[in-house]
Amino acid sequence: MRAVSSISDWELWACAQHYVAEHGEDAGVMAAFRCDELLDAGDHEGARTYQAIIERITELLYVRSGSIH
Repeated sequence: MRAVSSISDWELWACAQHYVAEHGEDAGVMAAFRCDELLDAGDHEGARTYQAIIERITELLYVRSGSIH
């Protein structure tokens, strides 16, 4: 996994969990909208951070759906 600014892995997971709690199955889409906003603003580091959050959202939703086997 590539390094993401000064955001810790724990913080990335916490952000992902927040998105899932707030948006449920739409969490990844909502985070992707924010990632696009950051890209449009030229904030590439912020967009990379959101890409890492989206990866974790995907994992959380996968586990939540019971597909851990």
